[in-house]
Amino acid sequence: MPVNRLALSGALAIVVAGTAAVVLWRRSHEGTPPQVGQPPSSAPVAASTAPSPRFTGWSDPAGVGRPYGDKVPGLLTFRGNPTRTYYGTGPIPRTRPTEKWAFPRSGAMCSTSVDEHGPSEWCGSGWTGQPSVFERNGRTWVVFGAYDRKVHFLDAETGERILPDFPTGDIIKGSVTVDPDGYPIVYTGSRDNYYRAIAIDREVPTELWKLSADAVSPTKWNNDWDGAGLVIDDYLFEGGENSQFHIVKLNRGYDAAGKVTVAPKLVFNAPGWDDQLLADIGHGNVSIENSVAIVGDTVYFANSGGLVQGWDISGLKAGRAPTRVFRFWTGDDTDATIVADEQGMLYVGSEYEKASARSKEVGQMMKLDPSKPDSPLVWKLDDRPRTPAGVWGTPALYKDIAIFDTTGGDVHGVDRATGTVRWTFHLPSGQVWQSPVVIDGTLVIGDCLGDLHAYDVSDTTKPPTELWTMKVGGCIESTPAVWKGRMYFGTRAGAFHALAA
Repeated sequence: MPVNRLALSGALAIVVAGTAAVVLWRRSHEGTPPQVGQPPSSAPVAASTAPSPRFTGWSDPAGVGRPYGDKVPGLLTFRGNPTRTYYGTGPIPRTRPTEKWAFPRSGAMCSTSVDEHGPSEWCGSGWTGQPSVFERNGRTWVVFGAYDRKVHFLDAETGERILPDFPTGDIIKGSVTVDPDGYPIVYTGSRDNYYRAIAIDREVPTELWKLSADAVSPTKWNNDWDGAGLVIDDYLFEGGENSQFHIVKLNRGYDAAGKVTVAPKLVFNAPGWDDQLLADIGHGNVSIENSVAIVGDTVYFANSGGLVQGWDISGLKAGRAPTRVFRFWTGDDTDATIVADEQGMLYVGSEYEKASARSKEVGQMMKLDPSKPDSPLVWKLDDRPRTPAGVWGTPALYKDIAIFDTTGGDVHGVDRATGTVRWTFHLPSGQVWQSPVVIDGTLVIGDCLGDLHAYDVSDTTKPPTELWTMKVGGCIESTPAVWKGRMYFGTRAGAFHALAA
């Protein structure tokens, strides 16, 4: 993604109400292999009638395809849950929907931002840009960040503002996360250098805390925050374009007036690179732009140098620092979020920009088995008809297939067990960065011509049938959120849309 490095004087630290916090924890312990769950099936995992041991780790593999906990109904983070495998609820319309509302009512969400090419106007929302949709106090909220530098809080039914916009100092490219435990907090990053916790239980959204991209050292490359953080058991897990992985103990609570509070401490950070990676790639572009995934007791992420890592966090609550237990090099920029299945297998999409020997060897779509760290590649598929090529969108899991889309517009349904391509169709848009969304056998995907498409993929052995196409206007880079059949997404034309039957 484009580069933007702010020139900041002095070392910035975690800021909590203007006060610096202590942020040290060194790695010192050996890890354990990642925990795995049940075998994949052709349908969501059903509750067993027989009693089973209670899962005691961080992210139960049996939660693949399920909501992010049971305390807040909604689609609460990018790809919905810690394994990045939940896409919302249907039914998605089987015939062409209609637009229920667009935001803003007039004008466009635009601002000027600076990257390596200089200042330019950015409009709407882009990669990854998925909104969160959730129920709160009898109302359905839609929350998203946009290229107008603001976080927006809208009524899902009407598109009207529930709260005033929350301004940041630069554009917002990533997806927001809503606190899954019911605390009225939205977490989001901005290109202005900060990752924030924002309270939504006041008349005006209020910053509770912010983490600077320069709070840790060493850093490389950039200061943006594209990834959507995960919150589990009062810990926040987040990677940054500063090329570091961070763990924050949030210490959430409420004050005497009943307003939500946090008292965060950065308890761990680690570089997203190692010396071997820097030697292999010959440059310092190693930013973490994807959203961390957690399955069992292992957190996974990748970076722009193509390094996929797994860190054991089983001892975190007991005071033991995380340790790296998995390493795999894709050979090229890996911005798509890693997806984990019920067995703890990983599905990874990588770009093809540098045309390295490694990226030709391991492909651009791959399945990895972290329990075999010396030879984890289960299968791989190539996508290098040109340069650049490969995958920007995060793959979707549905029944026994993984669905990958490529920047060139090909959409593949891949047998999860064998890596065999069962079907492919093509979107003639020149660029597809959005992540595919599939609910109840209906696949929704947008393109850069401004069209949103729906396909019937209920029979995974047969080529999909197109159900409808709707012209929205503007490149659809952002991944749609689907809640109770209504689809919410932004485009690069400057607007945010709600579609339904």
